[in-house]
Amino acid sequence: MMIKGRSNLWLPHTLVCLLIFLKVESTGEVAITIIEGAVAKGAVCLDGSPPAYQFDAGFGGGVNNWLVHIQGGGWCNSVNDCHMRTYSQYGSSKKMKSTDYNFTGILSNKQELNPSFYNWNRVAVRYCDGSSFTGDIETIDPGTNLHFRGARVFNVIIEELLNKGMKFASNALLSGSSAGGLASILHCDKFAAFFPSSSRVKCFSDAGYFAHVKDLSGEYKFEGYYDQIVTLHGSSKNLHHECTSQMKSSLCFYPQFAMPYVQTPIFLLHSTYDTFQVQNILATPQADPSGLFSKCKQDITTCSTDQIQKLQDFRSEFLDAFLVVQNGSSRRGWFVNNCFTHGQCEYQSKWLGNLSSKLNHKAIAEAVGDWFYDKNPTVQLVDNRNVLPHYCVN
Repeated sequence: MMIKGRSNLWLPHTLVCLLIFLKVESTGEVAITIIEGAVAKGAVCLDGSPPAYQFDAGFGGGVNNWLVHIQGGGWCNSVNDCHMRTYSQYGSSKKMKSTDYNFTGILSNKQELNPSFYNWNRVAVRYCDGSSFTGDIETIDPGTNLHFRGARVFNVIIEELLNKGMKFASNALLSGSSAGGLASILHCDKFAAFFPSSSRVKCFSDAGYFAHVKDLSGEYKFEGYYDQIVTLHGSSKNLHHECTSQMKSSLCFYPQFAMPYVQTPIFLLHSTYDTFQVQNILATPQADPSGLFSKCKQDITTCSTDQIQKLQDFRSEFLDAFLVVQNGSSRRGWFVNNCFTHGQCEYQSKWLGNLSSKLNHKAIAEAVGDWFYDKNPTVQLVDNRNVLPHYCVN
């Protein structure tokens, strides 16, 4: 049941993200660090509470390497929508617990589970601003006491990590999943600028390539949702200026329009049948008023032949939107499969486990590691064999 006044996109996305966070695999609880001093800088969550992160120190040969991973959790596109988030970890550090976020997959500290990054300094940046860290409005909403300061939060967390030793990093990777994956794209060059040219700095986005594609009605209804986010949070100033000077700001929130301006090497992990995009971009209630797609978009085993064809058409549109990534491809890598899922790097089973999706006999963790360390700098894998939507299990 939808709560009056809330976006019809936030709730299903939140449920998806909660499922991502409730993992059965765990490598131990990592304490939360609250940056109390950020309040004086105006770098706060939606409710005005200080931002937070979790830090697990590197060891052995990884002590000078840093992985900064941004948590996902959707966005909010209205005052009421953002206010509702303040009752959860997605809008207030007061609601955060260390047990909310397990260090598994790309954050694991076990070599057999995360061979390329296990002994790095690993950081989970907690997400509490609802704008993929792009908002920056000085005025506080008088009725709800909401603060739209996501960009300041990102800056203050990075500043704290630099002071903890990240400024001396030999290797650094900015990563993220879902809304955090979008943030890792939008902030990639900003992150790289903090390091000297002697450091190897790259970015990695998991399930963050939200495509500007038509829905079942043949329209771009999701574009209006992004319009509202960018306007509410004042995000324009923190998007690529070269992009916003040529098109409306909300389009620059889409990776396919922002990516041409990203100079730092970046790797994209995505599914052509990303469940968030199928449910909230392709088959929204507005685009499917009769609800004919409601079961199919939740469970592909219930899809009719015609619905499978529509999903395949969506895959083709996604790949068309993905073509822009190939510009500057010598600095970019990608792993694109056809799994019916949303987010893969935080799941141990998908990252490097028995259920891991493989392309060219490479698990996701292996492909990303080869690309980052330049063992194979042009890892560019798209599954063009098993093209039907499927659940990725061995």
